[in-house]
Amino acid sequence: MQQYRDRTARDIHVNTYRILEDLNLDGMAYVGGAGLNTTKRCLDGTRKETLQEIINWINDPAVDAPRVLWLHGQAGRGKSAIAHTIASWIKDVGGFGSCFCFARDRQDEHREEKILTTIARDLADRDPSFRRALADAVAKDHSLKTTPDVMRQWQQLILEPLSKVDGEIVGNVVLVIDALDESGSVKSRKHILSLLSSTATACLPSNFRILLTSRPLQDIRRALGSTQRVKVTSLDDISSVSAERDIRLYVSSELAELPEIGDTEIQKIAENSSGLFEWARLVCEFIEPNKPGRTVMERYNEVMSHRYGEGGALLDIMYRTILEDTVPKDRTSLARFGSVMQQIMLTTMPLRLDTLNEMRRHFPREDDHFDVTIILEFMAPLLSGIADRCSVVRPLHASFYDFLGDQSRSEDYFVGAPSMHGLLAFASLHTLCSELKFNICKLESSYSGNSEVVNLQERISKHISQNLSYSCQYWGHHLQRTDFDSELATLVEAVIGCEKLLFWLETLSLLSELGHVTSALASTIAWLQNGFEDTMALAQDGIKFLHNFGRIISHSTPHLYISALPFTPSATMFSRMLMPKFSCFVGLSIGQLKEWPVAQLTLAGHTGSVLSVGFSSDGKRIVSGSTDNTVRIWDAERGAQIGGPLEGHTGSVLSVGFSSDGKKIVSGSADQTVRVWDAERGVQIGCPLMGHTGSVLSVGFSSDGKRIVSGSTDNTVRVWDAEKGVQIDCPLERHTGSVNSVGFSSDGKRIRIVSGSADKTVRVWDAERSVQIGGPFKGHTDKVLSVGFSSDVKRIFSGSQDKTMRIWDAHGYESGQSGWAAYNTEGVSHPSHTITCEYYLLAMYLTLLS
Repeated sequence: MQQYRDRTARDIHVNTYRILEDLNLDGMAYVGGAGLNTTKRCLDGTRKETLQEIINWINDPAVDAPRVLWLHGQAGRGKSAIAHTIASWIKDVGGFGSCFCFARDRQDEHREEKILTTIARDLADRDPSFRRALADAVAKDHSLKTTPDVMRQWQQLILEPLSKVDGEIVGNVVLVIDALDESGSVKSRKHILSLLSSTATACLPSNFRILLTSRPLQDIRRALGSTQRVKVTSLDDISSVSAERDIRLYVSSELAELPEIGDTEIQKIAENSSGLFEWARLVCEFIEPNKPGRTVMERYNEVMSHRYGEGGALLDIMYRTILEDTVPKDRTSLARFGSVMQQIMLTTMPLRLDTLNEMRRHFPREDDHFDVTIILEFMAPLLSGIADRCSVVRPLHASFYDFLGDQSRSEDYFVGAPSMHGLLAFASLHTLCSELKFNICKLESSYSGNSEVVNLQERISKHISQNLSYSCQYWGHHLQRTDFDSELATLVEAVIGCEKLLFWLETLSLLSELGHVTSALASTIAWLQNGFEDTMALAQDGIKFLHNFGRIISHSTPHLYISALPFTPSATMFSRMLMPKFSCFVGLSIGQLKEWPVAQLTLAGHTGSVLSVGFSSDGKRIVSGSTDNTVRIWDAERGAQIGGPLEGHTGSVLSVGFSSDGKKIVSGSADQTVRVWDAERGVQIGCPLMGHTGSVLSVGFSSDGKRIVSGSTDNTVRVWDAEKGVQIDCPLERHTGSVNSVGFSSDGKRIRIVSGSADKTVRVWDAERSVQIGGPFKGHTDKVLSVGFSSDVKRIFSGSQDKTMRIWDAHGYESGQSGWAAYNTEGVSHPSHTITCEYYLLAMYLTLLS
């Protein structure tokens, strides 16, 4: 009996821990459908040499063995098949690992931001000790569940949990990352590449391996191809004998049921393949008797009659052959083909056949309301989801989209300029008008959060069609790619200009897709023209509404109406137009704000005081410097950190700024250095700029980005060559106190520098001759803390600890009137220091920080 009680107590204890772990890991970002697909494995007996090479690398016990293997090759070489074969092998032998695949038609999911949270969840499902360590990490910092910061994910969700279970995991830890080239733009994968090529990755435990596959794109080749820390294998270099053998085995297997195809025909297909498995697959699909009218041998002879080149040209000929067999070249058929393929290619996520048809029924022209199957019915060799209407339609190989988008390759089947965006915007907005409704999923209570509604997914499937889901998420994406149209603008007004705006937010909350709101409304504001001022005001209020109430709305959808709406400031367009529509809900009798609070977003991440911030020229990013010695980059619209912290400074970061093109960041620090960073890749460029003998208080780029200026507590101004990383000429030495602020003129003609100092003066310098121009501007009675040129370079602004801001005639120093103050804005009553003064786009901002 006692043993039974002990066992019961132990089971309860274990189950309790498991429940706590589940609660901690619940809500962690996870990409469904990105894992292992065993149907994509290599055919048994093929790729033996390559697979054995990879397995030997995985099992290599050498301490200095590369932790990363990059397998690359041109389109059609079978990279994904090898990746899935290795992932399947790891699973079959009981190994510890994860498989993560990128896909071109799923780029809207931003898989690159969720890659390591997904891998961490996979590893947790495979090992209880890792699961406990991961749950502990997330319990301490819940933001790790959804952070888009790949560097934080890597450090805190992978490396730290692994270090805590070191010795408990037997065998190798293998991560397979397939098709990184399909992640999206170069920017989408820069942090992943930085991580994979870093010294830290090379120092991973000796049993840790990362297999990466991609095409040899320039940015990937630059990051991984020239470092000894990465093992590089090219499928383009495999011997023709080995490639032919593997393709011969594959073709034999695929065409085994066709008695007409013998060894001679199979050998000829293999010889013509140039090692491209995708070409061989297309040939087999074409030869299969799936259409009446021609025999197997007639189809085989047609394929073999072409004069094939190599690589991409080989695939192009096969694509044209299949399309010519499927789509007649008359004007109507080609027009319909182009329309359907544009629809498939330009929708930002793959859709089912029935959804594509439903969407087309909302197109404005009756001629476009045809069933897409009249085009797609016989395109199964090129597209998946044709036979099964429950599956989404997507290309079987990414190279097919490349082919269709290049007229020199696709010829008559070229899918031209993206005129489809306007039609997709029209259809999406029509769908919102007709399908959005209040309490669309019929939730009974506001007491439960969305995650606590037991059957929420069933309700969503029942009440929110795929067409409505897509339309809610992506109408703004299509709108911003469309020229202004009055009929389309009326549809925008029908959604944004009334209570349907709230129904749209409700639906996105249920779908956990509120992240689309800000970009859609910002696109609306930019797209609309005169005559739609009320709609534009509502859109602007919608952005602020989400910034202020987004968290509560995403947690519990009903609180959109019962909490967020009543607390909306009373004088806003949002409240005045929408609150009367919901008079049955509770309102506020006292304490309601009239206008939106000034502070719209709080950007949290630094572990020390933030000393300097700056916007990129397009206003989309913010850079910050802190006493935690780091520089961080932020998404100004979402308030989310972009990438990991930029680390390198050994003292507080006192000043930061973007270059005018937004590609570089400069920072100055108490460690007496200036550093330049790649704003896209999040890495330091070159060595620190050294020369100052005191803290660097202020830095900035010239308008052309070729020079950097810095001011320091060593009383000097220094100019640096931003490309070579060297100081230009001698320090500019006239100040007798710390140089607190510096800046370049921006007229692009003469390069001038202005500086403000603790010696109470403002000085102007010729940046090309490294000399002071005229005498100092005098007038301040205390330290000058901030200076800047106006955009027309006619005025200089200065802010001082004497509580005044002064405006100077910038030409005074050239006419001998140095120090003449044009204006003196006395009466600045802030008791604290004037920190930043900026003249930007004819507007002057004075930021006061206590």
